[in-house]
Amino acid sequence: MALKKKQLIFGLVALIVLAAIVVLGRNRIHFDFAVFRSQLALADWVKIGIGLASIYLAFAFRAMRWALLLKHNKKVPLLSLLGTQVIGFTAVALIGRVADPVRPYLVAKKTGLPVSNQIAVYIVERLFDAGSMALIFSSVILVNAWFGLSGALPHPEIVKKAGYWGLTLTVMGALFLVAVRLAGGAVASLLENAFGMISKKLGLAVGNKIRTFHSGLDTMRSFSDFAIAASLSLCMWGVITFAYLETTRAFVASPQLASMTLAKCMLLLAFSGGASVFQLPILGWFTQIGLVAAAISSFYGAAPEASTACAATLLFVTFLGIVPVGLVWARFDHVSLRKVTEESELADEELAIAETTKVG
Repeated sequence: MALKKKQLIFGLVALIVLAAIVVLGRNRIHFDFAVFRSQLALADWVKIGIGLASIYLAFAFRAMRWALLLKHNKKVPLLSLLGTQVIGFTAVALIGRVADPVRPYLVAKKTGLPVSNQIAVYIVERLFDAGSMALIFSSVILVNAWFGLSGALPHPEIVKKAGYWGLTLTVMGALFLVAVRLAGGAVASLLENAFGMISKKLGLAVGNKIRTFHSGLDTMRSFSDFAIAASLSLCMWGVITFAYLETTRAFVASPQLASMTLAKCMLLLAFSGGASVFQLPILGWFTQIGLVAAAISSFYGAAPEASTACAATLLFVTFLGIVPVGLVWARFDHVSLRKVTEESELADEELAIAETTKVG
């Protein structure tokens, strides 16, 4: 319930900010819907199709990674969990981030493993996502800086610092992962006591998350397990990055977008990812389009019509494009998205209560 409130608050704030931008800029920014339509009509739809195919491929990498993270508990075929990933992300796209527990819940039902075990795998998966994205972002940005190409980026000094910070946080995250894997109980108690000085409830929550994370890391019992999961994560985020680049370059009528470089695209991907953290159903689509379009126009100087067309297409390719497939898949698997969202949310809340009671 708290997550729903946070989502609603964030969505309303984003909508208010977007509305304020529109009101303040209505006399300075002229938006021509005919130009907007022509940008879409003139776009290279082959590139957009390649971008969408890349996102579909990313789902295959995601399913394989989850299957490999299960191998010490239960061996399943590499692509047997593809449906759970597709349906889960379809639920998030249509219902919002409150549907995030759907994927671990569906995997638990499919494999017969405990939901708590799959929640732990989900946390590990998210850490690999964050680490892989940060590593790719930092590598591209810093390589550009080292070869003297960062001047082509907006605010190059700030971007360069962001690259160093991203690399630093990636290394720190890896060290934290190793520490939790080797001494999860001690790390959980240490952080629980530290945060408990601020708030006992916060301390318990942090301790529970670390213990859950530690149980998830039990899926990796050798360096080989870690290397395979990391490789799949990098491959997945590599094709997602390629999807962003191809989709952006598809807008050939806009010189700024048609000539998009990988480094510039990394900034756009990072901003887009940040804008989608608290995704609301339907409303979130429009706030994300507006925020990403504003970023494209501000960072790269593209016209408002081209920026909006590109932002809308990016949302479709990278987020909504899986929805038709997910709805069909859910139909064949007899899965009700709303029902499974409610069930998974209830299971997540019961698990959190049980862990708090056990620790207390």
